[in-house]
Amino acid sequence: MTYKKPELLIPASSLEVLKTAVMFGADAVYIGGEAFGLRAKAKNFSSEEMAEGVAFAHAHGVKVYVTANILAHNYDLDGARKYFAELRDMKPEQPDALIISDPGMFMIAKEVWPQVEVHISTQANNTNYETYLFWWKLGAKRVVSARELSLVEIKGIREKIPAEMEIESFVHGAMCISYSGRCLLSNFFTGRDANRGACTHPCRWKYAVVEETRPGEYLPVYENERGTYIFNSKDLCMIEHIPELVEAGIDSLKIEGRMKTALYVATVARTYRKAIDDYFTDPKLYEKNMDWYQTEISKCTYRQFTTGFYFGKPDENTQIYDNNTYVNEYIYLGIVEAVKDNLCRIEQRNKFCVGDTIEIMKPDGTNVPVTVEAMYTEDGESVDSAPHPKQVLWIKLSEAAEKYDLLRLENH
Repeated sequence: MTYKKPELLIPASSLEVLKTAVMFGADAVYIGGEAFGLRAKAKNFSSEEMAEGVAFAHAHGVKVYVTANILAHNYDLDGARKYFAELRDMKPEQPDALIISDPGMFMIAKEVWPQVEVHISTQANNTNYETYLFWWKLGAKRVVSARELSLVEIKGIREKIPAEMEIESFVHGAMCISYSGRCLLSNFFTGRDANRGACTHPCRWKYAVVEETRPGEYLPVYENERGTYIFNSKDLCMIEHIPELVEAGIDSLKIEGRMKTALYVATVARTYRKAIDDYFTDPKLYEKNMDWYQTEISKCTYRQFTTGFYFGKPDENTQIYDNNTYVNEYIYLGIVEAVKDNLCRIEQRNKFCVGDTIEIMKPDGTNVPVTVEAMYTEDGESVDSAPHPKQVLWIKLSEAAEKYDLLRLENH
C-alpha cells in the first residue's frame, strides 16, 4: 500500500521563529495574532508581521495557519468578526487556514470569510469519527485529533471519514495534564484562564498535601528533597515512530511549542524533516539514521520523553515526580541575519566570547563547530564578548556561515 507523505507543521511565536521554521524544513507553520489564540503570553504577530510572515512562507512554498482557538464569550464575538475580516483582506497574501475550536467562532469565520479553510483545534475534544463527520458537514477541511487517542483509534477514524478530509495530530512537545487542554487549574489559582490563552502552567508547580487539623505541616505525596510535581507530564516524542504515524493515516504531524525559541524550532523541525524524508526515501535509511534523530532531538529543551496515548493509556511512568526543570543541552546564540565581508550579523540572545567554540546549525542537518575569531558592534568597535541581550553584532567565525544558519553553544 502507498501512503501519503504527511505535512510537517511547526509552531512560530514570532517572525524570526517563523523564518527559522520555514528554512529548517516546515511544510506549514501555525501562528497566533494578538488576540483569539491560546498563547496570550507568546510574542505573537502584529498584523504587519503576520503579512510579512505569510509572504515569506509562501515565497518558500510553506503554508501558514492562524490560531483563533479560544473558547469565546459574548464580548469576544464582535472583535472576532473584525479580526477574520482583517485576515481575509490581508495584503499581499492571506493565511492558508484558521484553527478554531469554538462553534460560534467557526460560524463567524465562515460568515465573514466563506472561502477560508478551517481546521478544528484539539481543544474541541475530537475523539471519534462522528465528531469528525460533524465538522466535515459544516465545512471544516481538517480536524486535530485529541491527544487522548491511540493510533488504533486514529486509524479507525481514518477508515470512517472521507479520504479528502485531513487528520492532524501532535507528535512532539509539552503535554497538557488535562483532557484535551480543558484545564481549570490556572483559572482557579491565579484567575488567568487557560481556555482564553492565559495559562500560568500550574501543572509544573511544586505541590504538597496539608491535613486540615495540622496546618503548616506538609505531608509527602511522592517526593524527594526538591518537592513533588504530581501533575508534571513528560514531553511527547514520536521521532522513533514515523512509520506507525503514517500507517494510521495522519495527514499532518504537528509540533507543539508556540512559546518556544528559534533553537527549539530549528532543532525539532530539521530532525522530523529528515526523519520523514528518510522514511519515504527508504524505510531502511530511516532505521539506519535513528541514532542521529535521537541525538539531535535531545539537543533542544525537553522534560524527558513519552509516546503519550499513542500506544495505549499512559501509566505512572509518563509523569515526572521529582522536578519541573528542562533538560537543556545547548544555549541559543542567534540567527545569521546577513553575511558581509566574511562577517555574520546576528542579534545576540545569550552571552558568548571571542575564542569560544560554538556550533553552526545548518538546515540540511549538518553541525559545524567553529571558533569565534572576532566580534564587532554595529559601530565597528571590537569587543571580546556579547554581554547585552539582543545586541546586534558582526562576528568573524573560523568557517563561513550562511544567512538563516543558527548559532548555538553547548551548555556545560
